Amino acid sequence: MKKVITYGTYDLFHNGHYNLLKRAKELGDYLIVGVTTEHYDEARGKVNVVDSLMTRIENVRSTGFADEIIVEDHVGQKIEDIQKYDVDIFTLGSDWVGTFDYLKQFCEVVYLDRTPDVSSTQIRNNSFKIINLGIVGTGRIVPRFLSEVKYVSGVNVICTFNPEVREDKFLKKRYVLDNYYESYDEFLDKVDAIYIASPNETHYEYAKKALHASKHVLCEKPLCFKRDEAEELYDYAKENDLVLMEAIKTAYCPGFQQLMNVASSGVIGDIRDVEATYTRLADPNSRERTSSMYEGSFLEFGSYTLLPAIKLLGKEYSDIRFKTLYDDKGVDIYTKIDLDYDNGMATSKVRR
Repeated sequence: MKKVITYGTYDLFHNGHYNLLKRAKELGDYLIVGVTTEHYDEARGKVNVVDSLMTRIENVRSTGFADEIIVEDHVGQKIEDIQKYDVDIFTLGSDWVGTFDYLKQFCEVVYLDRTPDVSSTQIRNNSFKIINLGIVGTGRIVPRFLSEVKYVSGVNVICTFNPEVREDKFLKKRYVLDNYYESYDEFLDKVDAIYIASPNETHYEYAKKALHASKHVLCEKPLCFKRDEAEELYDYAKENDLVLMEAIKTAYCPGFQQLMNVASSGVIGDIRDVEATYTRLADPNSRERTSSMYEGSFLEFGSYTLLPAIKLLGKEYSDIRFKTLYDDKGVDIYTKIDLDYDNGMATSKVRR
């Protein structure tokens, strides 16, 4: 008898989960399904699980594909289970390609293609809605985004938009994502929300069109180059009950928030001086180092280093001074920003 094992959270159970279990069952004679606990999911970065463990187990059981259901609750358990149950095949979805190749020394490892548009046949008993997400841009940040978004319950990436690329073969094969290269409007019709990861100079227009099409927007920084443009977009989003967020990741990291909480609590005294630095050495031939108008250290990273200053000392600074070094192309490669407050000071330094 050929035994197959697979694992998952199976939160907000939908047709994509159903199809993966069906195809996993077809790989052998006996299917073991591991369902992760909330504690283990938190430990591996999935922090917004909606359904209880028992509900998720019951949803797996109701498919009829699982011959046995086990609970996964700790790191290293996969190897333990493969050996304990004498497993022949370990399988997961194709968005995990390569991650579990280390298990090949214990059994065969198979990655199954994921199911697109899962929300259209979502198996749910309540009104929680899965968000179909589209990505604007197909550059190097997108695979990193996709590797993380799979840890977020209720979000399903279904397509991309890049007017300069007909098809990204990597994204098409691994994530089953179609790219819309001719019509941004057609792309917007397919999604509930978008993540903008295109060149900086395109952010404002893409975000504006999406909001006017009633789509939620997560946009890489900088959202805009002008204050009035930013105020326009945020005002429109608020008036129309839409989510508009700038992707300043640090602001939402639990560790950073805890650091701000400790500093603000007074336990280390009154904060009078804040210094923050961000450095990333980019390839001299990359877009970031060749566009003097839309790229550079401050536009890319200034939000990260100004964030703790604003959080701890506030917005009401009395003076601000910029000092910048440029390379031979006129690109900002180092910027230092000094802010003066009535009762403090801050320094922000960014290097590209």
